[in-house]
Amino acid sequence: MEHEEYNSIPLQKVIDHFKLEVIFQPADLADRVITSRDVTRPGLPLAGFFEHMDPKRIGIIGNAEHQYLSSKDSAARYDSLSAYFSYHPAAIIFSSNNEIFDEVMQAAEEHNIPILRTGERTSNLSASIVSWLNVQLAPRITRHGVLVEVYGEGILILGDSGVGKSETAIELVKRGHRLIADDAVEIKRVSATTLVGSAPEIIRHYVELRGIGIVDVRRIFGMGAVKETEKIDMIINLEPWVQGKMYDRLGLDQETTDIMGIHVPTTTIPVKPGRNLAIIMEIAAMNNRQKKMGYNTAEEFNKRLMSQMGIEE
Repeated sequence: MEHEEYNSIPLQKVIDHFKLEVIFQPADLADRVITSRDVTRPGLPLAGFFEHMDPKRIGIIGNAEHQYLSSKDSAARYDSLSAYFSYHPAAIIFSSNNEIFDEVMQAAEEHNIPILRTGERTSNLSASIVSWLNVQLAPRITRHGVLVEVYGEGILILGDSGVGKSETAIELVKRGHRLIADDAVEIKRVSATTLVGSAPEIIRHYVELRGIGIVDVRRIFGMGAVKETEKIDMIINLEPWVQGKMYDRLGLDQETTDIMGIHVPTTTIPVKPGRNLAIIMEIAAMNNRQKKMGYNTAEEFNKRLMSQMGIEE
């Protein structure tokens, strides 16, 4: 079963990652979480326009907003800040080491809003936070499978239990490739075109081999045999060989699998004794890279075949 989750992260994790100075710390700071992947420049809310304002976002007060507040007298500045803070934004960050007005502290204490500061410029800070939050808060699912990196291609191996996914992953690791996840793969949609997979922390770097048990890949094969995360470039479905079933012989039909709205190139490989699945996956990875570089072997072969048939006619 796969299920999609929307993540949240502690505000403290944002503070630690971006090395933000804590100016005002509410008593419940440790319990505050961030759920929005966007930030806001609150110029319009500070001016009294609150339509379409998302209070779940982190607010960044840059030079323009700071200059606007500086132009007001103390009472008007407090009224402007208090009205904005009454919507309970997730946190307020002052960029460029701008001065923290007394009215900011007063309004923050009344409405319990975290006030943070950094020397980073506003545009750089906004871009960095949004990019980081897009990964941290990306929608995600967990799928039963194995994720490996083969020649730079992230291959998600799917198939029923016992079909040989973990054994194939170990063989690939022995051949110099890298393991990302075995058994459970956490998949994040980090952009409109990109899926990134990782392993749940409790089983990271471990592989289960029936008859042997749990194997620590990092300790047996070294740090070079594992990787924390990897993009999912293609999917390989392993299924038991069915006598008489028609399998694609040329590779002209491009199958895809829809994962959270992204269509991932997919290949089905039948499994039977004597097939070296690790070598087949190496070829599949190189072939997929070749397609992305603009060369499709199956199409070129088909063109040659059609041309030959035309000559014979």
